[in-house]
Amino acid sequence: MALDYQTAGESHGPGLVVVVSGMPAGLGVDFEFVNKELERRQGGFGRGGRMGIEEDRVEALSGIRRGKTTGSPVTFLIRNKDSRLDDEKKTPAIHRPRPGHADLAGSIKWLTTDCRDTLERASARETAPRVAAGALARCLLREFGIETFGFVRSIRDGGSAVEVTESNWRSLIAARDASETYCPDAAASAKQIEIIRAAKHDKDTVGGRVEAHVFGCPPGLGSCMDWRDKLDARLAYAVMGVQAIKAVEIGLGVGVGTRPGSAVHDAIRFDAARRGESCLGFTRDTNNAGGTEGGMTNGQPVVVRATMKPISTLLRGMPSVDLKTTRAEQSQYERSDICAVPAASVVVENVAAFEVARCLRDKFAGDSMAEALEQYRAFMSAARALA
Repeated sequence: MALDYQTAGESHGPGLVVVVSGMPAGLGVDFEFVNKELERRQGGFGRGGRMGIEEDRVEALSGIRRGKTTGSPVTFLIRNKDSRLDDEKKTPAIHRPRPGHADLAGSIKWLTTDCRDTLERASARETAPRVAAGALARCLLREFGIETFGFVRSIRDGGSAVEVTESNWRSLIAARDASETYCPDAAASAKQIEIIRAAKHDKDTVGGRVEAHVFGCPPGLGSCMDWRDKLDARLAYAVMGVQAIKAVEIGLGVGVGTRPGSAVHDAIRFDAARRGESCLGFTRDTNNAGGTEGGMTNGQPVVVRATMKPISTLLRGMPSVDLKTTRAEQSQYERSDICAVPAASVVVENVAAFEVARCLRDKFAGDSMAEALEQYRAFMSAARALA
């Protein structure tokens, strides 16, 4: 069964649900890790008041028995403490759409002058179950020696040039987790905090760039045979689907258009001493391809970058119209963040991990972990015998 997930629930409803299908039986679920990822998604400098209300944790409703998957769909529930959707006093109708949000397009799509239903579903609160699904997928990936690392590269013009490699990424985790902006560069993090503070003073918002690296992927995850099976295409689709993301890059990304081929393509070498690693001994001097070629992993780390726009809800509002009268008005304010880039880094890391896990399950199927791991080992053995 192909690995997939679906989410349901509203921003201010009783809770959010994610159903993950295609998990093999016998996978140990690290609930502490899943809940830690949900906690990280709630954090970061610049978040709004709601993050002080919610304490996101998953409740397993199906698919898990005695801490291990059973092979049936895994269902997680994340309860909303701020559950007030049907309270008219607390959630009044919104008739003045916010530029940059789904308010206007959704209201017209569903033929209403009230933006409330649209904004509740379009809210980035919906990313909580996607993080839970991604964290569950990472439990699976770990069994195959695949791990991920995500962080904030920049907020507005406050960026870091930190280099992430296969040898240093683990040491960068502590630096990232010590940073209020989830940036493993103390100087850049300090500048980012000042940028967010200035935006709050100006009643404005700021965006930035996030990055995710996936280590330990064997060559051949994904496919070049059908455009829908290309890993880089799946990554782009999933990451672009994260609220407020406006651009996605794999590896060098847009930079490939400014260099000649000799300075873009990653020279291939073979190191017999690394034959036992996931790369099978095939190494590169650079990783401009971001770990994918022809829609498939090539044994190098998968690198995904995403650019997040500033949050659409500004404390000072922006020019808009009243949908009931079409008169010019300032947009309405909804409780929101000044900056959610740190949270976006957690979301992108986890949705990227899920897409890698999907390709892993396509390659190494089986109803149980024992079957999937046996297929993986057989493939790696056969692949090593080629060289």
